[in-house]
Amino acid sequence: MPESLTAAPDWLREEVLTLAWCWRLARRDGVVIGLTSHDRDLLIGGLLYRAAPGMKPSALETSDSLDAATMDLEGAIASDAIAARDLDAGRWDGAELELFVTDWTAADVAPVTVARGSLGAIERRGAAFAAELQGVTRLLDRPVCPATSPSCRAMLGDRACRVDLAPLTHVRRVVAVEGRAVTLDSAVAGMVFGELLWIEGANCGLASPVIAADGAVLQLAEGPSFALAGAARVRLTEGCDNQLATCRDRFANAINFRGEAHLPGNDLLTRYPGG
Repeated sequence: MPESLTAAPDWLREEVLTLAWCWRLARRDGVVIGLTSHDRDLLIGGLLYRAAPGMKPSALETSDSLDAATMDLEGAIASDAIAARDLDAGRWDGAELELFVTDWTAADVAPVTVARGSLGAIERRGAAFAAELQGVTRLLDRPVCPATSPSCRAMLGDRACRVDLAPLTHVRRVVAVEGRAVTLDSAVAGMVFGELLWIEGANCGLASPVIAADGAVLQLAEGPSFALAGAARVRLTEGCDNQLATCRDRFANAINFRGEAHLPGNDLLTRYPGG
């Protein structure tokens, strides 16, 4: 039994248990679903957990008080829960997941959380899928300090950058799509390196970086996953090329520039003999 269950409630210490595995998944676009290994739906904490007998955890590893280091989640693709087209479109990438056990005969008792984390790589296997759960220990793999860079390491609008994105955010309609090129009903300046987020239609919730712009025509890094049926609204966020001149002249934000634009590079050592 995982160490996280050693302080389990009394109901989990009974001689006969009626356990059900449950998964709570929250996508980045705000969609939350519940799934259970039981053969009937369960109402837990006001959320309906749909029966998904094919769902199961495997290769679960826990240690100390940290969340799961690694875990594989396997299950069948259900049209009303986890649809194949949503997996392929990336809607489940990075979704937050909580795995717990509960007594299916008394779903109102306090459940026991076994692991939590976010979904990593998702692999399609015919009519099924497998996903890796990344626990908090993955944060320990981050560099202790950032590497030097002539360009800014911050993202436009994040806590390090501090630029207000409200004036840089616009709503337009996409009136035509051809491959990775989308045509807006009116042009928006400064969209190169920005982002397009679909806020209605079949692609609602999906986003793509903008790599080029020519008036009202934007070139996306990835074309929309689903065909456009009529005009659809999108939210556009202007971009930044992460250069000091842009940070200074366009955003008046040089004080928050997170790069070393004037630091000599490694080629300085080869300019002079013996350097």
